[in-house]
Amino acid sequence: MAPNESALPRATGKPGDPCVMVIFGVTGDLTKRKLFPALYNLARQDQLSREFAVVGVSRSPLSDEEFRKRVSDDMKQFATGEINPDLWAGFVRKLYYVAGGFDDKDLYPKLSNALKKIDQDHSTHGNYVFYMATAPEYFGSISEQLAAVGLLDENAHWRRLVVEKPFGHDLDSARTLNKQLLQFADEKQIYRIDHYLGKETVQNILALRFANGIFEPIWNRRYIDHVQISVAETVGVEKRGDYYDKAGALRDMVPNHLMQLVSLTAMEPPISFRANAVRDEQAKALHAIQLMTSEEVLHRTVRGQYGEGTLGGQRVPAYRAEEKVDPQSKTETFVAMKLLIDNWRWADVPFYLRTGKRLEGRHTHIVIQFRQAPFILFRDTPVENLMPNQLIIHIQPEEGISLRFAAKLPGPAMRLGAVDMDFQYADYFGTEANTGYERLLHDCMIGDQTLFQRADMVEAGWCIVSPMLDVWKALPPRNFPNYPAGSWGPEEADDLLERDGRHWRNSEK
Repeated sequence: MAPNESALPRATGKPGDPCVMVIFGVTGDLTKRKLFPALYNLARQDQLSREFAVVGVSRSPLSDEEFRKRVSDDMKQFATGEINPDLWAGFVRKLYYVAGGFDDKDLYPKLSNALKKIDQDHSTHGNYVFYMATAPEYFGSISEQLAAVGLLDENAHWRRLVVEKPFGHDLDSARTLNKQLLQFADEKQIYRIDHYLGKETVQNILALRFANGIFEPIWNRRYIDHVQISVAETVGVEKRGDYYDKAGALRDMVPNHLMQLVSLTAMEPPISFRANAVRDEQAKALHAIQLMTSEEVLHRTVRGQYGEGTLGGQRVPAYRAEEKVDPQSKTETFVAMKLLIDNWRWADVPFYLRTGKRLEGRHTHIVIQFRQAPFILFRDTPVENLMPNQLIIHIQPEEGISLRFAAKLPGPAMRLGAVDMDFQYADYFGTEANTGYERLLHDCMIGDQTLFQRADMVEAGWCIVSPMLDVWKALPPRNFPNYPAGSWGPEEADDLLERDGRHWRNSEK
């Protein structure tokens, strides 16, 4: 597909507002792998205000200079591209450090004093982003202590809280955390971040659906047979065994990542692209998902755990042999389910979701499978069946959109072959190396909450998975591990679709 020359220039948007970003948990993996590379990329793209600074907060006793050196060393490993020495030198001079425990009340007056001095030095207008890259148990206490010293008060300036996942571990804990945060900050100050929504293709779902007259009229139960959403990973739990063994695939991926993809795929057109207009429609779609009964959980969900196997020509261990994992663990590393949405657009159109670790391939995609055309025209030809048309939205590792349809093969006989029309972002618009956090951090700085979850959306996601959590807790699995690493998951996941006469799309092509 040839690029449209007139489409190539890309609007860069306005730079972020003057502000200080305070990162709690600044010495952790998330910060060095994602946040600092993303902030540097924003600086390289002129998307950071010149009046910008970062304050790192952690327990380690570091001076500002020691902190800057540590960040510089990490960037050599985790930067997404070449580092401009002059640009980095200017960036690193704006990094500061405050040592202290997150539950230590003495930390917060010290932080307040440091911010006042940085305001004077860098003219950041008293605007602060507080990024909680910490364990979830600190979210509430950090917010409380910030409020106690006035750091969440908004007058002529703004103050924002960025909350990483996991946002609770069930519905009750999510509600409790929402109540905690809303005691100290308004909803408009809270940015519940989901890095999946920083990907261009996820954001493009709205453009694809609502800017193209060829898609929106057929985006409903009359023309769509079913929807598949897959988040397949080849990696295991890596060094997250202690967290993952408590969470599992369902908690880790479904209430947040997958529900965001479901809501963007299923939502009605918003009245504008303002944050609450978009999120109102996402919330409606989530609330329309049928909550399963205990009996339906048994028939419409599948869980699995990987055993040892071969992946990429290498033997890999079973989940139970991974570091920091209970050798008798009953934690699921694979989940599949069939959801139904009770509204006019999607009545009787199943949404099949799956996510898993140590699968044969790594990809995240949304498959829109259309209803088959009538076969009557082909009854006197060698054509035995008609292949379904599919629209595939590729989210990672490559970002793009494919349309699969049938075409006649050359020759005298009527024979059909599958044709894929592919659009790749890299081919058409070019690419810039990024971490997936750039757009989200920039949105925090300009006050755009469109790509961040609202309290009611978080709770709706937990409502949907709550019946599964309850049934699975009452009936622990007896057959784990039930799929080898390097496969596409347990056989029951294939059965889930085959009972309905359907099949998973496993390959990206």
